[in-house]
Amino acid sequence: MASIEVDSPVHVKKYAGEGAERSEPGSVNLTAASFPITVTPSGNVDEIAADIVDRFNTSLKNKDWAAIADLFHDSSYWRDHLVSTWDLRTIKGKASIRSYLEATCSIIEVSIRRGDPFQRPHFGPLDGVSDPQGITFLIDFQSKIGRGQGTVRLGDDGQGWKILTFFVTLQELKDFEEPIGHRRVQGVQHGGDPSRKNWRERRTDEFNFKDREPIVLIIGAGQAGLTASARFKMLGIPALAIDQNERVGDNWRKRYHQLVLHDPVWYDHMPYLKFPSNWPIFTPKDKLADFFEAYAKLLELNIWTRTSILSSKWDEDEAKWTVEVGRLLDDGRTEKRTFHPRHIIQATGHSGKKNFPSIKGMENFRGDRLCHSSEFSGAQENSKGKKAIVVGACNSSHDIAQDFYEKGYDVTMVQRSTTCVVSSHSITHIGLAGLYDENGPPVDDADLWLWGLPSELFKTQQARVHRLQRDNDKELLDGLEKAGFKVDKGPGDGGLFIKYFQRGGGYYIDVGASKLIGEGKIKVKQGQEIGEILEHEMLFADGTKLPADEIIFATGYQNMRTQAQLLFGDDVYNRTGDFWGFDEEGEFRVDCRRSGHPGFWYFGGNLAICRYFSRILALQIKAIETGLAKREPGGEKERTAKA
Repeated sequence: MASIEVDSPVHVKKYAGEGAERSEPGSVNLTAASFPITVTPSGNVDEIAADIVDRFNTSLKNKDWAAIADLFHDSSYWRDHLVSTWDLRTIKGKASIRSYLEATCSIIEVSIRRGDPFQRPHFGPLDGVSDPQGITFLIDFQSKIGRGQGTVRLGDDGQGWKILTFFVTLQELKDFEEPIGHRRVQGVQHGGDPSRKNWRERRTDEFNFKDREPIVLIIGAGQAGLTASARFKMLGIPALAIDQNERVGDNWRKRYHQLVLHDPVWYDHMPYLKFPSNWPIFTPKDKLADFFEAYAKLLELNIWTRTSILSSKWDEDEAKWTVEVGRLLDDGRTEKRTFHPRHIIQATGHSGKKNFPSIKGMENFRGDRLCHSSEFSGAQENSKGKKAIVVGACNSSHDIAQDFYEKGYDVTMVQRSTTCVVSSHSITHIGLAGLYDENGPPVDDADLWLWGLPSELFKTQQARVHRLQRDNDKELLDGLEKAGFKVDKGPGDGGLFIKYFQRGGGYYIDVGASKLIGEGKIKVKQGQEIGEILEHEMLFADGTKLPADEIIFATGYQNMRTQAQLLFGDDVYNRTGDFWGFDEEGEFRVDCRRSGHPGFWYFGGNLAICRYFSRILALQIKAIETGLAKREPGGEKERTAKA
């Protein structure tokens, strides 16, 4: 974005992750929208904000929906995460907002947060980048069933101050608050009972699900599985996460040798246990894996590694699953357990099956290695003169090509379409500066600011950010173009962030490979399809050949839904929608929402997405289990009953 200090422009962020080299079917490419032109306030911003909130509360108490609608600009937005319906909604336009609130509103009262300057009303760029400017502030609210927070943006187009965006997100349910802070548990049972167990004994029983069953079964123990497990733990919902790997964190530990997160640490914090203040800005994969392992232990999460699903079946009448799992024990035996969870969460990674193309002649290759990037362990040492080809041109392909070059290989990257490229410096110092940085607000407040910006407005904002980033990266991008590497500006010129949201891939955050491409040290073969794999060469459609000792296909992954088909069969696959991309209102499709199959949920994304949306997922399931929300089938288009 730009720089979210209170009196200066605001910057926001980017997202990382390996994604498919193709557009996902069914998602909506949102049009961009803009804030109306606003004027500089003639009065005190605190008084202006307080007046709007007071009138809102008075009208809310009187159920005067027309008066509430009059507080909104004609081109305003109401963004609602689980507050008035058990869903994610973005309502656009004054008239539609009135109808929505009249039919669903469960908010009782709103108050302005009065903490640091970031929370309090302040005047500046509404999108954190440039004009128009207005008043932004954070809010607390109470509803009929819970409490939460949000973000409000006000503007004056010459007709008086009006609400431009109003965002609310549910954060806790009444009577089911998390046991943190002043609500923390006692942690000990003092004397008098000779049969009482100590913490270790109780924890062992809990971990092994002795004489009990999980209500939620989570498949996968990466950032999605861990953050979801942590949220369920805090809500008192017995949850078990299973993973085929030997250790928690192996989903990162086993990836290619030089992998380091491209997101800075301030953007990546996890719920309840943030990274230490001495943590490096960019986290190496093995260090992140060790943190994941510690996270699971410190938060007492129930994670079974070396565990696989053996069979599964959904019972429509009982509204529960029958799942048999096999768990490899330390003594080499496989323990089989049958559980009956009411919810299964697939958290096997942002993507599904690997995109590993079948190309004529693959079986004839006689080089050292031909594999998908997920199986690439690293370039071989002292390999000067060897030939490597990397197919693909996004994050993983660049990292792998750079690794090859550093080990002495003659390496060529095969780029079939275009790539959105932004330097790590531009991400950190332009895209995230002021919001997710060392001097930024607390990460939870930063999340409120970010998710409080409706997707249509965010797309326009990101186009502005991307222009600033391209100016900063001009020399780098010019070098790529001269080398024959084709770059793009993302959907609607929205840059890397929007490309990630809409496609899940097609971008590279430069950490050195772009300079090597510009200097000709990593070669580029652009715009040609592969015709055939020969014994020691790759043949292209234009008749040219490239010699190869190693060929790595960094070609991304299919939709997460394809992995559900492998694990749970055609019924789940056919009843659920595609994962990722925008729906017609600009909210994520399926991710952490009702999938279309009862009792089945998808959850994935990078660390920042998992941090925020893990609460959204857990609160929905808690609401179902406590009777606040209906236990019934529902796809992403179904709206549940009023809270």
